[in-house]
Amino acid sequence: MNLSLLFSYSVVVILLIVTPGPVVALLTSTAIREGQREAFMTLLGTNGASLLLLTIAVLTLAGVVHLAPLYLYLLGILGSFYIGIGAVIDLRTLWRVSNTCRDNASTSDHSETTKNSGFVRGFITGVANPKDILFFVAFFPQFIAVTHSFTGSVITLSTVWVLLDVSILSLYILCVKWCSKVFNSLWLQGLCSGVLLAIAIGGTSYNFKELLLLSAPS
Repeated sequence: MNLSLLFSYSVVVILLIVTPGPVVALLTSTAIREGQREAFMTLLGTNGASLLLLTIAVLTLAGVVHLAPLYLYLLGILGSFYIGIGAVIDLRTLWRVSNTCRDNASTSDHSETTKNSGFVRGFITGVANPKDILFFVAFFPQFIAVTHSFTGSVITLSTVWVLLDVSILSLYILCVKWCSKVFNSLWLQGLCSGVLLAIAIGGTSYNFKELLLLSAPS
């Protein structure tokens, strides 16, 4: 096993996961709004999405599938729309709650808009996460030589990813309880929803621009 390459892979994965993005914002918002249990269900969804992207990357490396850029851009646009719609719904609910100043109503109202959607929302957000797409398409193949066996490398890299992903994101969820006591919970939810909306707008703009460039005559 190439330990130096494995160490480099681990460092890259840690930096990728720790850096705030749509997944971190979604988990933080869910933990504040609906509690740790629902946040961990959302985490299962985002982790499942990562495994799906990883599987596609592995199949591409093995020559089983060919992933055209067109599909990546379309996926990015659809995912960005989904993230943006969810963020707008959350922001509207928070605005209504802040105006009425009824915290009890906020819990019930907000839970209605996201009820039973933790895993699904986490999965779709994870699939559309531009950081993960970029990593598995561009960076993951560079570490496939971590062992002399292709299968062994895939198992090793997948295991490291799952362990680091679950561990780091779980720490985010557990830290939210302390943060919600120090800062206003509505303010934190609004910040997370605002981040998701900004990412959705940026993701839509970027992928639409790339689609136009792809369809333009050479």
